[in-house]
This record gives sequence, structure tokens and C-alpha cells, in this order.
Amino acid sequence: MSTLSNDDKKQKWWQGVPRYAWIVLGVSALGWLFDTMDQNLFNQVRQSSLVDILGKDAPKELVADWSGKLTAIFLIGWAVGGFIFGALGDKFGRARTMAITVLIYAGFTGLNGFVHDPYLYAVCRFFTALGVGGEFAAGASLVAEVFPSRSRPMALGTLQALSAVGNMLAALITRSLSDTGVGYWRVAFFIGAFPALLVFFIRRVVKEPDSWEDAKEKAQQENLAMGSVAGLFSDPVLRRNTIAGTLLALAGVGGLWGVGFWLPDLLGFAFPDIKGRELILLKSNVTLVQQSGAFIGMIGYAWVSERIGRKPALLIALILAFLSVQGTFHFVHDSTSAFTWAFIMGLCALAPFAAYAVYFPELFPTRLRSTGVGFCYNCARILAALAPFYLGKLADTFKSASDPSAGLRTAAAIVACVYIFGFIGLSLAPETRGKALPE
Repeated sequence: MSTLSNDDKKQKWWQGVPRYAWIVLGVSALGWLFDTMDQNLFNQVRQSSLVDILGKDAPKELVADWSGKLTAIFLIGWAVGGFIFGALGDKFGRARTMAITVLIYAGFTGLNGFVHDPYLYAVCRFFTALGVGGEFAAGASLVAEVFPSRSRPMALGTLQALSAVGNMLAALITRSLSDTGVGYWRVAFFIGAFPALLVFFIRRVVKEPDSWEDAKEKAQQENLAMGSVAGLFSDPVLRRNTIAGTLLALAGVGGLWGVGFWLPDLLGFAFPDIKGRELILLKSNVTLVQQSGAFIGMIGYAWVSERIGRKPALLIALILAFLSVQGTFHFVHDSTSAFTWAFIMGLCALAPFAAYAVYFPELFPTRLRSTGVGFCYNCARILAALAPFYLGKLADTFKSASDPSAGLRTAAAIVACVYIFGFIGLSLAPETRGKALPE
């Protein structure tokens, strides 16, 4: 790796960036924004959709069990999609792969609105997740390769931070539809199909990066594999980076999807007297507050990592993420505390995800970059898929007749210990601040 020149260091990150790079960032950011919107639509309607499908008289335990199963299935599909399309992003190009994944996640999000039984719901969630899992690796690699080295961290931090806007859109969509009737969640999923239109724009304006074209030519000349998972373990450095990245991702993904994104469900248990549209509005407002914190946290990580290094910034982020998740599920007892802790958890628990966007592309050479990003980010999802499944089981184990929220609170405190894996990964990870992307 080469380091940045003195001239590069004197410029602000946004100065001297080619116009085309901004176009790529805009398109990739929209792809990821709509990706997270479609992800979070399910988090917003998870309980109400399952009550509608399973029946109003379905026991809470059955609804909670299916909630855990569907979330776990989504995470597994996300991981599978990350493996498949991460490798395809290196083999066939970032722009082509991003267009395909957007079409998949948008199309199957729309199909979620037609389901009438939990098994078909699970199938649709799995295929939605295939596209969701593949889009990030392609988009992050694309942005990393077209931006100058000095601008790359903040560009990737911005890309990841805009995922918070997608989550906000999901909350606003469900909020606006919540008074239209029991089946409002179906309309929400139908709206989630519209990002498929972005595919036409991607195919018209985004080309494959020159660095990818060069890497492809070099790989053919030297008989090297493009997009090979085995290549991630072909030498000690790549093997160490892959293991470190996977452990780092396991911490953030497990903490957020296994615990953090269950805050709307906690509200349903903690405030049993709030029902119907009032509960939907509360969940929506709490999500908006949480995601506003997330936007600040992710931009903040990118900024801090450029000043003190990727590893120190990530260490701080992981510690704060663990504390914020524990605090949220322990101290939320009224609407004021719900909004306060939602912001804190958004700020802290989503900050590590900016690290995955900024840091992971710096760990792998061009011919394996999309594969490596996809593998680390999504291998963790297979492991993290156990978290929501066991969260539901643990919540049932520790449930209390006197406090309906006690089971979920205790389960969350236990599952949040997944952040330990992040500290282990950090001990293996290299520092990459100030270095160009490996070729």
C-alpha cells in the first residue's frame, strides 16, 4: 500500500473530486438507502403483519416465535446473498451486480405484500434478503474505487449514513399508512417495490471502475482468480483480515439485528395499554429518533477514524454500542426514556456499521474486494441469525406475569454480549488510515 501525498492531505475531502465520482456516490447511496428502507419496513410491521396472518387470537408467544424465525431467515438470506453477489461483483463487475441486487430486493419486497401464511412470508423474506445482502458489497466497492484516497473514508461514511435515511423512510411510510386499516402493512411492502426503477438509471450512467478492469486483465495474465472465497484465505495477511472483519461484523450485526432493532417490540411489551394506531405512531416516532442518532453516529465514525485511526475509533464505537444496547433495554420504562435511549442507541449501535463501509474495502485487493466485503459482512449474518432466534426463546424463558417486558429485557442483556467478538476481531485487525487501497 502507498500512503497519501502531502498535497492530498492539504485538501478537504470534498475538494477536487471528479463529477463522475459524485454521480457514483449518489446512485450507490440511493441503492443502499432503498435497501435499508425495504429492510426496515419489516421491522416496522413485523408484529402487526404476523398478527394479521396468524389471526387476532394468536398467542403472543406464537407471534414472538415467528418474529424470531422470520428475522433469522432474513439474516440467513442476507448472508447467502452477500456470499453469492459479493463474488459476482468481483467476477462480473460492481455496477452490473448492484443493478441485479436492487431488482431482487425491490421485487421480492413487493411480493411480501401478497402473503397470507407465515411459511410463504418466510420464503419472500429470504429472497428479499438475497438482494439486500448483495447490494452493499457492490456499492461500497464501487464508491471506494472511484473516489480519491483522501476522500474515500468520508464518501463511504456518507454512503453508510444514508442508510439511516432509508430506515426513516420506512418509519414514515408505515406511519402514514397506519390509519388505512389492518392490511396497511401490505401497502407498505408494495411501496417497497418502487426502488426497482433505480435499475434503469444504474445501467445508463454507472460503468465499471478502471481499477476493476485493470485487475481483471492482470488476473487473466497471471492466472489469478477474481471473486474467489478461497482466495480470501490464500495467504496469512488476507486470512487474518478476513477473520478480523468477520468477527467485527458479527459484533455489530448481532448486536443490532439480534437486539437493537427489537426496540419497537419492547415498546409493545412495555406499554400494554397502548394499542392500535397509537402504538404504531409511537414505534414510528421512536424509530425516527433512533435513526437520526444513527446518521450522526455513522458520519461521526468516518470523521473520527480519519483523525485517530480506524482501530481506535472502532474500539470506542464497539464499547459505546454495547453500553447503549444494555442501557436501552434496561432503562426504557416510559415514552421520555424511550425517545432518549432510542437516540443514544442509534448514535452508538449503528456507528460500527460505518466502519464496515470505510474499513472493509481497505482490507482486500481489487480482485477480491467485493468478495471480501461481502464475506465478512454476511458470514457474520449467518452466525448472528442465531441471535434473534434465541432472543425470542430467552424472552419466553425469563417472562414474568407481573412485567410483560421482563423476558425481553433479560434476553437482550444476554444476547448483547455478542459485542465481545468485536473486541477479539479488533485485536487481529491492521490499521489502514492514510493508506491507498491495496491493488
